[in-house]
Amino acid sequence: MKHLLRTTAVVVGTTGATLGAAYRMLSQQGRRARRDIMIPGWFPFRADGVYLPDGTGPYPPSAPALAVLAPAVGRSPVLRLAMLGDSLAAGLGVDLPEQLPGVVLARGLADDSGQPVQLDTLAICGCTSRRLAGQVDAALINPPHAALVMIGANDVARQIPPWESARLLGEAVSRLRAAGTTVIAGTCPDLGTIPQIPQPLRAIAHTSSWALARLQHDAICAAGGLPVSLAQLLARDFRTQPDILFGRDRFHPSTAGYQTACSVLLPTLCSALRAGCADEAGCYSLWK
Repeated sequence: MKHLLRTTAVVVGTTGATLGAAYRMLSQQGRRARRDIMIPGWFPFRADGVYLPDGTGPYPPSAPALAVLAPAVGRSPVLRLAMLGDSLAAGLGVDLPEQLPGVVLARGLADDSGQPVQLDTLAICGCTSRRLAGQVDAALINPPHAALVMIGANDVARQIPPWESARLLGEAVSRLRAAGTTVIAGTCPDLGTIPQIPQPLRAIAHTSSWALARLQHDAICAAGGLPVSLAQLLARDFRTQPDILFGRDRFHPSTAGYQTACSVLLPTLCSALRAGCADEAGCYSLWK
């Protein structure tokens, strides 16, 4: 019996020491990754305004100015598109303002609808789901026709419980839908594709981001929004083409990476607005 107790004590002590060492290693890797991806003075461009079906813009959002600058469409209904979320929605990492995801989506929507599109970017770099409500408050001052939300990566990085992140996103979508806004939400991307994150932290980031994405998907659907599963649609491309699709910090997408993301977001945005509302049947097309 004494021998068994001594053996158990040794095993427990060894396990505790191993877990402690693993925790310290992961914490060091996390701090190193955050330090390595920070580029001082690096901020996203701003290019809000009205974009026309002919691809020109941005124009001032005031109706008189638009009528003078573009008389052919000056009296056409202007669709309002709001970008909410984190640096992915803000477009941190593109080379030029016209390459911002909001601009690409606004121009694509204007071309598809034949109407001018007013872009309002409310997304904030570093934002988590805990701060999303403030962006929704700003959007609802004058509710947009459509809102595109991308958030989740910072929630994973800051270890916010995934159920909390998903609940907060669902609440944001619900508030926007109650105001008549069509909501398209890109779920958390696969952080396991990021080369700058070392192993084994990268494997943990992969598992955590996919778990959050699934919960977000369900929360978005329950709130009446339309999810786009970024991890499922884009992970393979980002994993196999990191030199092309990641930017100079090796964490945020490059211009090509944002174009790839927009290629899966734009069709959903356009089809939802053509239908007049989010198609809830689409909520169940990817996660089986």
